[in-house]
Amino acid sequence: MLSINIPKHTTPDQYELGEVPSLTVEHPTDILIKVHAASINPIDVKKAAGATKAVLKDSFPYKIGYDCTGTVLKTGSQVKRFKAGDEVFVRLPECHRGSWSELARSTEDFVALKPNTISMEEAASIPLACMTALQALRGYEGNLEGKTVFIPAGLGGTGIFACQLAKNIFRAGKVITTVSTSKVPQVNKLLGEGIVDEIIDYKKADPKNVIPPRSVDFIFDTTGSAMEYLSLVRPKGAIVTVSILTSGDVLQNSSVMRRSPDKQDKAIVPFPIRIALNVMDRIRRARASRYGVKYSSIFLEPNAADLNSIREWVETGMVKTIVGTKAHFKNIEAVRNACQVVYDGKGGIGKSVIVFV
Repeated sequence: MLSINIPKHTTPDQYELGEVPSLTVEHPTDILIKVHAASINPIDVKKAAGATKAVLKDSFPYKIGYDCTGTVLKTGSQVKRFKAGDEVFVRLPECHRGSWSELARSTEDFVALKPNTISMEEAASIPLACMTALQALRGYEGNLEGKTVFIPAGLGGTGIFACQLAKNIFRAGKVITTVSTSKVPQVNKLLGEGIVDEIIDYKKADPKNVIPPRSVDFIFDTTGSAMEYLSLVRPKGAIVTVSILTSGDVLQNSSVMRRSPDKQDKAIVPFPIRIALNVMDRIRRARASRYGVKYSSIFLEPNAADLNSIREWVETGMVKTIVGTKAHFKNIEAVRNACQVVYDGKGGIGKSVIVFV
């Protein structure tokens, strides 16, 4: 089968399209999916560049990608919820990584039926980013209803979902976000009126000078700026980040370290690295605690239950996606360019998608 892959850890300009061994149903729990579309996420391109090579030894050719949508081709004998022909979407576990391919394989613990109100490309853009936002917002201990939530980069791949979930699902009273000057008029147009209550043009103003000190209950950090905004958070408030390295203990127990679907076979974080990450994380927690703020850094825990909830919210119009760039997988130069934008973390709106059909 054709797959976008790399012979060594590298940046997007070196991605290749080539033949790799095809996938089959090998175990009774397997689901084989014909891929229609796959999304491009920061973790896809950062990990391909070697972001985790110090703690996780990858094999090559390295197949890229976690998110995809497609049609079930075949299932193992123990699969109960899906059958051939079902349209599904999935965030693949680490052991089945490689969604930027003509075929993908997973188990039903990670798969859900695709929302029937949107296209394959739109559905492919959802799993990783929306689940990440959902699990981050759950990091606030208590009810977010009526609270003030600050989500920088509200038109980014994860921010688009976080803003909608905060307002429509968690019932936040005030949602604040930041975008660049050219994107300010796009926020309400793309997310809908009433989702974001305050838009800050970060090119013209520092959010720390716009948002009053101690006025925010919760910050979801997707830009690595968590520590910069500590003074904005009320006592007993919280910050959850997905852009700053977690502790070594959280990394060790995260989904990225699991080499088998049953979670039993795990790669081991080298002891010195684990200790160093723990120390850095404790320093950040201590800084936050001086403000009375709870700080945490998380990894996504992919699962079908969250995807099923998201599917319902999409079908009822409570959550929508924004697909920006589309690139056909056989146009490898277009794929490289789309991936470079995600790798650089600048300029994109919504999610970029690779199309396979």
